[in-house]
Amino acid sequence: MIRTIPLNKLVPSPRNVRRTADEQADFQLKADIEARGLLQNLVVTGAAKPRGSFAVEAGGRRLDALKRLAEEGKLPKTHEVSCLVLEGGATEAKEASLAENLQRLSMNPADECLAFQQMIEQGSDVEGVARRFGLTVRFVEGRLRLATLAPIVFEALGAGEISLDVAKAYATTPDQERQAHVFEQMSSGYGAAHPDIIRRMMTQATASATDRRARLVGEEAYVAAGGRIERDLFADDAATRWLDIAILERLACERMETLAAEAAAEAGLGWVRPTLDHWLGGAHTAGLLRVPVETPPLTDEESALVDALEAEIEEIALGFEDEEMGEEARDAGEARICGLSDRIDAIVKKPPVIDDALKPRLGAFLMLDEHGRPRLDTGLYAEITADGEEAALDDEDDGAPEPDPKPGRAAGLSQRLVDELAMQRRDILAVHVAADPGLALDLAIFLMIDREVGYSSEKSGSSLVAMPPSNPVVDFKTPEAAATLARDEAAEALDRSWAAGASRAERFDAFRALCDDARAAWLGHAVARTLEASLNLPGQRACGFHDHLGQLLGINVARWWRPTGTNYFDRVPKSVTLAALAEIGGPALAGRYAGARKAELAQGCERIFSGDVIAEVEVKEAALAWVPDAMRFAPPAVAEAEPANVPNAENGDGEDSGGESTAPVVKPMEEAA
Repeated sequence: MIRTIPLNKLVPSPRNVRRTADEQADFQLKADIEARGLLQNLVVTGAAKPRGSFAVEAGGRRLDALKRLAEEGKLPKTHEVSCLVLEGGATEAKEASLAENLQRLSMNPADECLAFQQMIEQGSDVEGVARRFGLTVRFVEGRLRLATLAPIVFEALGAGEISLDVAKAYATTPDQERQAHVFEQMSSGYGAAHPDIIRRMMTQATASATDRRARLVGEEAYVAAGGRIERDLFADDAATRWLDIAILERLACERMETLAAEAAAEAGLGWVRPTLDHWLGGAHTAGLLRVPVETPPLTDEESALVDALEAEIEEIALGFEDEEMGEEARDAGEARICGLSDRIDAIVKKPPVIDDALKPRLGAFLMLDEHGRPRLDTGLYAEITADGEEAALDDEDDGAPEPDPKPGRAAGLSQRLVDELAMQRRDILAVHVAADPGLALDLAIFLMIDREVGYSSEKSGSSLVAMPPSNPVVDFKTPEAAATLARDEAAEALDRSWAAGASRAERFDAFRALCDDARAAWLGHAVARTLEASLNLPGQRACGFHDHLGQLLGINVARWWRPTGTNYFDRVPKSVTLAALAEIGGPALAGRYAGARKAELAQGCERIFSGDVIAEVEVKEAALAWVPDAMRFAPPAVAEAEPANVPNAENGDGEDSGGESTAPVVKPMEEAA
């Protein structure tokens, strides 16, 4: 029954299934109700307390917006609100709340664009539209910009043929003719759904002859396809411009597709996806599961060859310190270093060891490096099917018959209906998981670690993973390092009794039965193994958030890592080593070793920075506390500006002076013993 109820008689229902909020969306809803009033009635049931009140089962956000308008004096507190009064019990009320939140369809972006455009044409301005709907001016301007897309592009957005991100890429420039031209070029070829490629083609009027794509395609193929070239006869290739970006992009994509097919056949993989990018982002790996595989170790002969090549690179690099070196000799040296680095990469970046039966189920990416050379990424991935099931990675055949791949169709259900029902069932499960934080935490930990047991065709029903990242150096091992020993000891101490379960459900129940400390230890292990390699070095694997974490944890790198000849001094120029000596002992100490040969200098510094030398107390303390700036977790400027929460160096718990840290103290193995 529909009836009007005073606003002050309406209260939120504890049964409302919505538990999360979006501040911006709530602001928009309040602005909309203020402008046009309540367009959809609330769903209520009679409430026991306070007497005569009604609990809002569906429409909690609208109720909150109305009450805030009343608090601001824009509505009377007794404002009459249209409500549908349910006569059933708590079960019906909760189902009504759930149904209203599930059965929603967001407005198509193209329809939003046209609606805003019509309002502007009828006399409104951008700020007025934004204020009326509780949106930002930038959001409205963006939708209006999309409304001016070339008709063929805008129609594709409205029909759902391209995503909103792709449409935004086309709107990078207002030239409709160019938008239509790029759309026609890309619609039939690879890359049509990649916003980055579209944006490149829209913004780059020309490309240099040294462009990665140009180096891949080659001038002869480009010109044969109708591409135009504009040359500067008085400059080098960098000044030569290739004028037809669409042709260049198409040829590059076609070339990469051909090479990807060849690479897949050669490696025996199920697929190889080409990309013109030289890095992989979330858009590339969406719907894929990263599969860790073992890389074969280097043989003694390979290790010796790598050492020899690295020594040659070091020798060439030392020659660059000679200020009298000519430009031609320097260019030749740099070219030689590039060649040697390529040889090292070819040795250390071995293809991983994969079972032949597993290969057809895995795939990789073919990328284009900075020099226009196709490179097969070492990471391997498995596809996740449309219903959320991981591609089977268990290569064992137990002889059982294969299940029906589309059971929904056998029952007379369309695939679309099957997918829609699955999404609604998922949301019902999600509501209950979100309402049980204890189970949710156990589930999160379990899903991150269960893959340590092994891979199987049994699906987890979740996208949550905690896979180790790819290391920048494949064969680098530190078996004797304090941090490595501590990590190994912690991993060995983990309670693995739960892993004996035959099914994922059995393992999960066994994991939940562990004590709190045992489950917490697995959480730390799972999160820690996802950390990527980083340095406090701008432009070189820098990660400011890692610096922040290091400060919060009060990490003192010097207690865990000491520079030696092998891991540092043998591998840096002599000037860097002398600068380190000057930093701990002043110019006098550096001058004492200025005439030493590099090998002798490295050996001497290893003793000095390990404290195994007779020296002044101040120098010895400075040497034991010294690490390269790149290894520190807090840039000096940050440490000076924000000393709070950084452990005091005097008590040995941190690197810099300041307030005490609340982080747990972690000690190297030799100290813990």
